[in-house]
Amino acid sequence: MAVQLRHLAFLTPGSYLPEQPRAGLDATLALIAFAEQLGYDGAWVRHRHLEPGISSAAVFLAAASQHTTRIELGSAVIQLGYETPFRLAEDLSLLDALAGGRLQVGVSTGAPPHGELVGPLLYDSDPARIDFSHGRVARLLEALRGEPLGAADAEVGNAATRYRPRLQPHAPGLVDRVWYGAGSLQSARSAGEQGLHLLLGNVNRAELSDDFFGAQLQHLQAYRAALPVGSLRRVAVGRVLVPTEGVDAATRQRIEAFSAQRHARTLAPQGPRRKMFAPDVVGSTAQIIARLQADPLLQQVDELRVELPYELPEQDYRRILTTVIEDIAPALGWRAPAQAA
Repeated sequence: MAVQLRHLAFLTPGSYLPEQPRAGLDATLALIAFAEQLGYDGAWVRHRHLEPGISSAAVFLAAASQHTTRIELGSAVIQLGYETPFRLAEDLSLLDALAGGRLQVGVSTGAPPHGELVGPLLYDSDPARIDFSHGRVARLLEALRGEPLGAADAEVGNAATRYRPRLQPHAPGLVDRVWYGAGSLQSARSAGEQGLHLLLGNVNRAELSDDFFGAQLQHLQAYRAALPVGSLRRVAVGRVLVPTEGVDAATRQRIEAFSAQRHARTLAPQGPRRKMFAPDVVGSTAQIIARLQADPLLQQVDELRVELPYELPEQDYRRILTTVIEDIAPALGWRAPAQAA
């Protein structure tokens, strides 16, 4: 089956040196603006806690919205265990208003990682008492719909004006731009049942198969089977791409060493949760095109998200984005927005 890409995005880790956060954040903002100029359809940021990365996707993407005009802006993913759904909905709605309706909200559920460290700080109580189920997604969706709150005659306001209480600002359509980052059969089914778009990345769980791609195909099938009849929802597949075309010997050696030290984790499920990792796609443009054309997930969907590896120099990120959009994506059927129109 031929790969036919319709939508091309990228995911940046948004890293910075702990003692120089402003410089790293500015570089990531510049990278997103650079990608928009190249013609990318979407820019996504990793949402990271307790490490030098983007701890608040809403705050960071609000800044990115003021540096760009067209490109979709996405969060991958906001861990709802760290959030209160209604307050998060307020932040996201305000962000979408600033971005002119370009926000794509990626979320996940479950107890927050590092809960033993931050649980009492987040909830002022034992996190074991908190419900971290998929119901938190339903509460977020309910808030984003912006229905009036309270009784029919309830009012809030100020000294000048009275209003029906509801989430403000209301961002029409944002509730239909929520994605779920799924890595298991249960999460994929739940995403389908709730009518969310689906993010498939480089990590999943070995449940019915010890093969990464076989397991991910099962997740995609479970998701599509659970979608309400007639639902048209997007599915994006993320892959780490590192082309080596045109680099000097030292850079090639550094890239190959980086990939080699990550390869062992792809050979078998890892840890008690049997986590699996996809191998990085490293090589010449011809080699990368061949591997992507053979990717069984990309044969099933039409959106690719280029996942930039952690801790590479800024010039490497720009080179990867340029090579992908000029030499790799067109070979997989993608066309720049003006060409597609």
